[in-house]
Amino acid sequence: MKLDILAIGAHPDDVELGCGATIAKEVANGKIVGIIDLTRGELGTRGTAETRDQESDDAADILGVSVRINMEFADGFFVNDKVHQIELIKMIRKFRPDVVICNAVDDRHIDHGKGSKLVSDACFLSGLIKVDTKTEDSEAWQDPWRPQQIYHYIQWKNLEPDVVVDVSGFMDTKMKAVLAYKTQFYDANSTEPETPISSKNFTDSIIYRARDLGRLVGVEYGEGFTVERYPAVDSLFDLK
Repeated sequence: MKLDILAIGAHPDDVELGCGATIAKEVANGKIVGIIDLTRGELGTRGTAETRDQESDDAADILGVSVRINMEFADGFFVNDKVHQIELIKMIRKFRPDVVICNAVDDRHIDHGKGSKLVSDACFLSGLIKVDTKTEDSEAWQDPWRPQQIYHYIQWKNLEPDVVVDVSGFMDTKMKAVLAYKTQFYDANSTEPETPISSKNFTDSIIYRARDLGRLVGVEYGEGFTVERYPAVDSLFDLK
């Protein structure tokens, strides 16, 4: 299966929070989208790895993505080394995405910045013909593949975006996907410990950040991304 977009997150729920509305919009536009979670979020204070597995499946169904894979790297302890890069290169070459969307380049959680750099490095190395990889289900060597664009979504920190996507009309789908992670976010009846993302303020912030970005670009809702190279357009009239 060739993907138009491959969205990658260090933890289940990163993708939904960072770019869920963008994914929902692209799926509605006919794009083939997949998600890779690097870890199972097993160090999360609330819930378990097993509940996160089910929640991520539910969220994938809501977003309408074609495939979701968990790499089962060690939550909190994965590193950007050859072993992890090779495993990710295999996935990039398998799905051959034109666009990769991944974690924020700088954020509160240490896995987000690590995940961001790991994905960027793997995307570059995936294009080198002398990096040899095979998947477990095939004896054939994989062909090199390098995505055309890498975008980084924005997470806890209010990073300044380079690009804002108009996601008006898709925030309801995003919020349904986010709230599929029932163990992670605000629940007045929960007896589990509070975390930075379990407050009502955090859930509300998902909406008001999107509203504010939308306000700044003249639409109802927006999702922001940083880029690794200058965005290019054919004409000044392509910019809204």
